[in-house]
Amino acid sequence: MTYPKRLIEVDLPIKRISAHSRREKSIRHGHISTLHIWWARRPLAACRAVICAALWPDPADEHCPPAFRGAAKAAMLDWARNHLGLASAESFPRFVAIQKDAARLDDPIELRHALLDFIADFANWDNSTVKEYLDTSRALTQAAHEALGGAPGTRPLVVDPFAGGGSIPLEALRVGADAFASDLNPIPVLLNKVVLEYIPKYGQRLADEVRKWGAWIKQEAEKELAAFYPKDPDGATPIAYLWARTIRCEGPGCGAEVPLIRSPQLSTKGKKSVNLVVRGDSVTKKVIVEVSSAAAAKPEPTVRRGSVTCPVCGYTTPAGNARQQFKTRAGGTHDARLLSVITVKANEPGKSYRAPTDGDRAAFLEAMNRWDQIKSDVGAHGLTTIPSEPLPYLRSIFNINLLGVNQWGQLHTPRQAVALASFAEKIYQAWDRLRELPDGLGGAIHLCLGLALDRSADRMTSLCRWISQTEAVGYTFGRQALGIVWDYIEINPLTTDAAWLGAIENICEVIEAVDRALLRNGSVQECSATAHPLPDDSTACFVTDPPYYDAVPYADLSDFFYVWLKRTVKQSHSRFAHELLTPKEDEVVQLSERNPKYAYKTRERFEALMTDAMREGRRVLTPSGIGVVVFAHKTTAGWETQLKAMIDAGWVITGSWPIDTEKPGRLRALDAAALASSIHLVCRPREHPDGSLRNTDIGDWRDVLAELPRRIHEWMPRLAEEGVVGADAIFACLGPALEIFSRYSRVEKASGEVVSLREYLEQVWAAVAKEALAQVFKDADTAGFEPDARLTAMWLWTLNAGAINGDESPADEEEADDEEETKGKAARAKGGFVLEYDAARKIAQGLGAHLEDMGHVVEVSGETARLLPVSERTSYLFGKEQADAPTGGRKKKAAQIDLFGELTKVGADETAWSEKTVKKMGETTLDRVHQAMILFAAGRGEALKRFLVEDGAGRDQRFWRLAQALSALYPASTSEKRWVDGVLARKKGLGL
Repeated sequence: MTYPKRLIEVDLPIKRISAHSRREKSIRHGHISTLHIWWARRPLAACRAVICAALWPDPADEHCPPAFRGAAKAAMLDWARNHLGLASAESFPRFVAIQKDAARLDDPIELRHALLDFIADFANWDNSTVKEYLDTSRALTQAAHEALGGAPGTRPLVVDPFAGGGSIPLEALRVGADAFASDLNPIPVLLNKVVLEYIPKYGQRLADEVRKWGAWIKQEAEKELAAFYPKDPDGATPIAYLWARTIRCEGPGCGAEVPLIRSPQLSTKGKKSVNLVVRGDSVTKKVIVEVSSAAAAKPEPTVRRGSVTCPVCGYTTPAGNARQQFKTRAGGTHDARLLSVITVKANEPGKSYRAPTDGDRAAFLEAMNRWDQIKSDVGAHGLTTIPSEPLPYLRSIFNINLLGVNQWGQLHTPRQAVALASFAEKIYQAWDRLRELPDGLGGAIHLCLGLALDRSADRMTSLCRWISQTEAVGYTFGRQALGIVWDYIEINPLTTDAAWLGAIENICEVIEAVDRALLRNGSVQECSATAHPLPDDSTACFVTDPPYYDAVPYADLSDFFYVWLKRTVKQSHSRFAHELLTPKEDEVVQLSERNPKYAYKTRERFEALMTDAMREGRRVLTPSGIGVVVFAHKTTAGWETQLKAMIDAGWVITGSWPIDTEKPGRLRALDAAALASSIHLVCRPREHPDGSLRNTDIGDWRDVLAELPRRIHEWMPRLAEEGVVGADAIFACLGPALEIFSRYSRVEKASGEVVSLREYLEQVWAAVAKEALAQVFKDADTAGFEPDARLTAMWLWTLNAGAINGDESPADEEEADDEEETKGKAARAKGGFVLEYDAARKIAQGLGAHLEDMGHVVEVSGETARLLPVSERTSYLFGKEQADAPTGGRKKKAAQIDLFGELTKVGADETAWSEKTVKKMGETTLDRVHQAMILFAAGRGEALKRFLVEDGAGRDQRFWRLAQALSALYPASTSEKRWVDGVLARKKGLGL
């Protein structure tokens, strides 16, 4: 039986959806991301658009039910006539034309584009609660459901078995479907219960009650905590305290206590400048720290990459020795040094910074005494007052372990732990009164209060930084890891928006925003995706964002919150708080190299469990249903594993759309490899109409290989029109490429040998590389270029992610926490353009080159490959006697991009080269272009002229075609871009 294609299988306005998704990353008030942290949560804009396009048939498809075509035409005509003012600038012309001539909608293609325009506008955050958009989308969803065979009065069911932060099920409800959200981890189950069950049921009343009870808890906790946060004698209120961990200087005869200050700037907001000035007293052997607002040179930190320089004697204690001093000090927050106190005053604008007083230190000591009294007490909840549950070791992720921190409660300073314990106790006690409220409302309030404590805890650890540019408090989870922060900020939880009442208000704003969408109730259940509770053929749409292979240790990270939820909501939600920590055994992640106890969490296990989860998704889906799997991962291994799981589970991939879901300049992009886009893989069950798996379809390898380049050739220009380039384009080609392969139960060669997915993906990379190269050289004969030029061009094109830009700011830089990370960053600091080795190998192979033969262009080290910067090729190009790179003068730091978005530093400057003379013209076109670039950079104008004219390098048109291509490919901020443009500028003047 043939089913009509859905809109998502033929087209999607990805550029406009991406713009809304990127903007959404900056929206705070009312967004579900401010309900509670969850990692890798998808933007609502992308989910909303994708679900609409997956549920609605393509009206231009010959099998589209006439009933839906008629309903869509009526809806779009009504939109044009009655809601034109809501249309965006991009959609406005189309709907104006429809308003003037309704007959335009008789053309199915025009009707398709009208629906896509509506979807693009609906993706806008500002339209997410607008009644006209909600009503129209729900009418179209209902019409599609009934036209496709759904029973009248029922709604299509959208299932997400990896519900996580809840974006997908929330948007399913918003557009008029039913939603079933499940997860193995209790934290996302609780979050989804709030969004999908409690808010639709209680609405504004829930927000009002949470505000009321939040104020009561703050009032009660303040009675116990006020003495620990005393006001200043002049009436100013301390809102935050800046601390630094300390070590003893290991310099000969010194032994000074050195505060580890990485960020001495307190405020750089606007014209304001407040710094910490650090100096050493050689007589007393003490380090003196003062707060200064006097204009001065940028203050120097005492710690860099974990190595500590003593201001008293100048000795530098190595990073390993410094860390060793913390082994028995559980992070060193008990003997940390208070550096500055940040205060505000009623009716006075801005923040003030002052030196700490004896009163400040006495208040902290009083809190520490209280911590010592209660740390091991067992509260009414049957648990220690301060969380003593073990904090696991995960190599290069939980680097805080290196400072002797091995319990979750040790992440908090003594005063922070006392404050959180006090709030937790009040929440726990509140249940005695909340349980009396009718209709289950008390449980909903109680859970929201527990989530507010989690939000507070995220800003109350010794891993929170003070952000000088905005004078704001950072979060514990600035990234998906627990690194080392040497100087940290401690907030006063009784004041400021970052504290308790701020968390309460964030949650209430989410409740009110979701309530405005007028949702029906969804369903939430705690269960594994590998054993789904729904019956066969019960679901219309399977949409999920599964774990990204080894990228995020979700369960281990979530224990940070779980240990506090057990101490707050155990009474009202006991089934979610009965274990020591969150479930780990059945989690679908690959962590075998992170910790010996996770040796079983291998790639093979991940693939097996993901296959089970994908098979369950196909089982619960109707034969006519559709699936969308969101995936974004840095390694080809992660992609191959996910794709193999889907194909082995019986899915046919019918499309893939890259939606730019990441905020430009985000920390993840700056500090680790990450795609700019999330790839939305569209798939259908490879089944017979009765739901049984088709397993006898055998494809011919020759036919598959013949169709592949044609499909890529058709698809890549479409991506280019939408601004999708580089790594995003490569992975966006997987959908159409895999449709060819996955339509068969297996593909065989003439010999009968079964073709593996890995072998096919090698061919896909080759086809994409060749097509991309044809685009780079604008129909030039790429065969005329040697392998090194083709590889360099394709390498740079792959790194051209487009959405990642902006320099790394001091506030976002992450400390190198262990030796491995330090070495990795040191390697990247060499400069150049970095790819994952396997990706580089596939690109080279697709272009008929081999990395092992490219040592003069590419450096391979472990799992990465680096395209050498031009400055490192001087020895090869000019001879060993002229091998020196720039040695003096102004140094530039040009941010360069690696797969998929990682910034590396290259520091060459064209004014600092020694004299260069070409003794032998390069053997390849790339060599000759690089020689010319270095001559230009070295200021050797006459030598460059001789090289181009007399030696004849510039008389080869391939030279200029390659130079022009490299000009377009090198990032704008790089030295290479300036050099090649300088060479190109000489062409006309030389008569070439």
